[in-house]
Amino acid sequence: MRQLWAILFAALIATGSWAYPNRTISLVVPSKAGGSTDATARIFAETAKKYWKDADFIVVNKPGAGGMIGFEYTKRQRPDGYTIGLMFTPQFIAHIVSKQASYTLDDFTIVGNVAEDPGIVVVPVDSPIKNLDDLVAAAKADKLTASVNGIGSDDFLAAKNFESLTGVSFNLVPTKGSTEQKAAVMGSHVDVAFMNLSQMLSQHNAGQARIIAILSKKRSDVASDIATSVEQGYPKLLMTATRGIVIRNDVDKSIQEKIVELYSKVVKDPEFQERCAKTYIFLDPMDGATYKTYLQELQDNTQKVYDISPW
Repeated sequence: MRQLWAILFAALIATGSWAYPNRTISLVVPSKAGGSTDATARIFAETAKKYWKDADFIVVNKPGAGGMIGFEYTKRQRPDGYTIGLMFTPQFIAHIVSKQASYTLDDFTIVGNVAEDPGIVVVPVDSPIKNLDDLVAAAKADKLTASVNGIGSDDFLAAKNFESLTGVSFNLVPTKGSTEQKAAVMGSHVDVAFMNLSQMLSQHNAGQARIIAILSKKRSDVASDIATSVEQGYPKLLMTATRGIVIRNDVDKSIQEKIVELYSKVVKDPEFQERCAKTYIFLDPMDGATYKTYLQELQDNTQKVYDISPW
C-alpha cells in the first residue's frame, strides 16, 4: 500500500496536478526584452501574482526567427502548466502556413487574446514623405529601403501588401525586433518602416519620427492626429497584430481551467488595464473560443497570400 501511494504521489508531482501551482511559472515571450510584447508579459505576470499569491512568475525571453523559436520552445516544454506562452500574430500563423513551424494550431490550447496593435507606416522625422501618396511617388522614383520585423511578420505582410496594391518594390530590410527598427528609423538608416503603433507612438509624439499612416479602418483614440490608410485612399492596406496566450493542449484539463480563470481575472483587472493604457498596450480581450476562430480565419487568409507570393 505504501508503494502504491508513493507511485500516485510521484505521478501527481510529475503532472503538476498536486496543489497547482506549487513552483515557478514561466511566461515565455518570443521576442527580446524591452519590446511591447515583453512589456505585456511583464505587466500580466505582475498582475497575476495578485491572484495567485503562492505562485512565482518569471518572464523567459526566447527571441529569434520571427517568434518561431519562442513558439516552438513553448510547445517543447512539459505539459504540466508551468509554461505559459505568449504569442503574436500573424507570425504565429505565418510560420504554420509556410510549413517552417514544427507546431500546428491544434498543438495548443488557446487561452485567450490580450491585446491588439495596429500596423503603421513610419518615416524619419526629416523625411520629405508626409503621407502614403508621397511614399508611392518616392518608391516609384527610387527604390527605397523598408524595415520590417522579420520574414512572415505583420510588418512583412503589410509591406508586401503595399507593394502589391501600388506596384512599387522595396528593398526590404528584415530586423530582429522593434528596438532595431526604432534605431534604424530614428537614425535615418532606412527610408520607411512598417511597424506597430505601440512601438513608435512615443517617438512620434516626441518629434523623433513621423507616423504617416495607421493601417486601420478607424483612427486610434490615442493617435487621433494620424490618418488611417482607408482615409488616404488605400482601403485594402490593413494590418493589425494580436498578442495572445497559449499552453500545450495536453496540459491537464483542471490546470487548463485554472489558467483560463487566471487570464480572465487579469484582463479584467483595473490596475492591469490602467498600466497597459499608460504603456500603449491596446487591450482587446477575446476568450479562447473566439480567439481560436480568429486564428483559424487568419490562417485561411494568410494561406491565400502565401499561395500568391510565398516567402
